[in-house]
Parts: sequence; C-alpha cells; structure tokens
Amino acid sequence: MADKPFRCRLITPQERVFDADVSYAAVPMWDGKQGFMSNAGAVVGKLGPGELRVEFVDRYSVGVKVEESGSKSWFIDGGFVQNVNNELTILATGAIQAEELNEREAQAELAEAAARKPDQPSQMDQITEQRTRARAKLAMIHAR
Repeated sequence: MADKPFRCRLITPQERVFDADVSYAAVPMWDGKQGFMSNAGAVVGKLGPGELRVEFVDRYSVGVKVEESGSKSWFIDGGFVQNVNNELTILATGAIQAEELNEREAQAELAEAAARKPDQPSQMDQITEQRTRARAKLAMIHAR
C-alpha cells in the first residue's frame, strides 16, 4: 500500500472510536467497498453494513520508529463518509471491533431475521436490512 499517511476518523453517536494516520482504508459503502489512499479525490457517501479496515505503515522520526505497520478492522452498521483534503471522516451509526464479533450471536441474529414475517409491506425493508447486517457480520467472522 501507499507509504504516505492521511488522517482517518471513525465516530459513532456514542464515542470517537478511532483517530489516527493510516496508509489505506477500505470502507463499506451502501453499494460496495471503496478504498481510500492519500490524495484521493473528494467523496461524500452513504455507508452500508460491513467491514471497515484501515492499514498502517511503519513510520520513523529521526531514525526512531514511531508507529508500527499493521491493520485494524471494525464492523460498521451504516452511516456516512466524507473524504476531503486527506481527511477521511466516517460517521457510523455503530462500530464493533472485529475481535468482538461473535459467530453464535451473528447466526442467531440471522436466524431471527430470517424467521420474521412482515405484518405490513413497509416492514420488509427493515427485515432485509437485519438479514444483510447479520450476513455481513458472519462474512467478517469467516474471513478472519
């Protein structure tokens, strides 16, 4: 990935989850994933449920390592993203660290959503969103 870092912030209504320089970010948009690197064009978009993954590179200051390479992941539950002037801001409705996802809970969530029957046609969208969210969690768990 790129060596030139840019600022990435992950914010939920409850807290500022993450704020650091990264070299790459893969963001779950409502219509698929989008990758961001330094000097990417300006973007404003709607998030979908899925994995947010950020990658770091080793950074040195006067010959001393100040930041390790590696990556971090969260399950994002919708929201909005903005990328302007090398600052990626992710305003998510919810964020769960990848390590905290539980396969049994995600399977139960999917089974519950699959068993739901809508009383009205307007409820089908909500049920579909619940199924999509549970499937995205399971996909993240199985990808680890």
